[in-house]
Amino acid sequence: MANGYINTMADLEAATYGFKGTGGGNSLLKSSGVVGGFFGAYGSGGTHDAANTGLSGGAAGLGDLYGVLYGQKVWSMLNREVNAFSMIAKRPYTSSGWRILKSRPTGGSDGAFGIGTTAVAANITDLSAPRADQIGGVQENAPLASQDGFQPLSPEYTKLYVSPKTIAHMFEFSELGMEMAKIDDGVGDIRSIVREDMAKHHTEVQNKMLLMPITRYDDGTATAIDRNYTSLMKVITSNLELRDLYNADLLAQGKTDGGGLVSDVGKLFGATRALANTGAGATATATNDFMSAEVDNGAGYAAANARVLTLTILNDMIRRIRVNGGNPKVMLTGYDTIQHLSDLLQSQERFMDTAEIVPTHNGVKGVKGSEVGFRVASYYGIPLIPCKDMPTTAHGSATNTLSDILILDTDHLWMAMMKPTQYFEDGITSGNPFGVKKLGNQAMYRTMGEMCCSFFRGQGKITNLKSA
Repeated sequence: MANGYINTMADLEAATYGFKGTGGGNSLLKSSGVVGGFFGAYGSGGTHDAANTGLSGGAAGLGDLYGVLYGQKVWSMLNREVNAFSMIAKRPYTSSGWRILKSRPTGGSDGAFGIGTTAVAANITDLSAPRADQIGGVQENAPLASQDGFQPLSPEYTKLYVSPKTIAHMFEFSELGMEMAKIDDGVGDIRSIVREDMAKHHTEVQNKMLLMPITRYDDGTATAIDRNYTSLMKVITSNLELRDLYNADLLAQGKTDGGGLVSDVGKLFGATRALANTGAGATATATNDFMSAEVDNGAGYAAANARVLTLTILNDMIRRIRVNGGNPKVMLTGYDTIQHLSDLLQSQERFMDTAEIVPTHNGVKGVKGSEVGFRVASYYGIPLIPCKDMPTTAHGSATNTLSDILILDTDHLWMAMMKPTQYFEDGITSGNPFGVKKLGNQAMYRTMGEMCCSFFRGQGKITNLKSA
């Protein structure tokens, strides 16, 4: 079929039955995202059964009696399971921000109430470490505004802002492709097949956004990364972790701009994380604040600082979160880290428990006693959910590294959804080819929402890990 013209009977058969052709293929045309005609490559020496010419045994004429049928099932070779996105609570988007408590009236903002030597009456601007005798005990018939610490106090509040993100994936079908798929050995309704696979892709991408490594926010080529959902790795971090990442050159973009980290790393919910340096290449300093989660990355992110994961590290993080007032509901990590934990427990003749997880959607979940959940391993009653996209944060030259562990209190960590996932399609099958301006259909999945957190110290992360 030279130049797309029908010159022989073979060309006519190819055009009629869809076995051969130019410009199409029994495939999805990824370069343009268009599902075209379902027929094999032809015209440049290729044939429908080019890879199977020996199946007829070489006997003359028998080759015409054999033809490969692809079958109607489209098998996926990809692991597109979704965990982080499924396990995060979903709530309607009802406001563009929220107010949070930054600090107690006295005693600071740490998990434990701070006691020191600060006289309440003498220094009312910083009462993070008040004197032990000036935290509320007063004399009988105490005068107001007395000099022994009986002073008006006020908690410290701040406001955080959040805007919904729009996540969308578009695809299209040609009219010819839709019709050709219904005949010969076609797959039938290609729209339903592609819709299903695109739906999985749409969800998988959202999961990937939620587990995006924090170093990707420092990538000078990813200038529009803030259009994605804010990653859990960015929400659940601390100023001290950012300092260690920066000083170990893992946030290299900040080393060259002369002013510390790029804004996509340091900014979150309208606030800016406290990280300071004195110029390009300088050592950064930081102090944790109310937006800092509990993070255990060891002594730093240098190549030699990766630690072997132990139960002591995990138990210490759970304790720290609970001291802060958090109540861990779930742990997200990779398959490699779960296997390592299993090996640790079995070597001590201890075994993981199991727990039944019932995913919820907008607060709706299954009835107790019904078969609506699935069983997963748990540690101290906290379910362990494996995530294939969980990143490994460690120095580039570190070996035998393990996936990070996120320990989440989902009462204070949620997806604010403005529009749940919706499917749109228009085109020639609906009688409106003018809307898409093509002889075919265009379709799209769209979701609108954003990651939110109202209690950072109730979240934890264990990172910079290795197996041995």
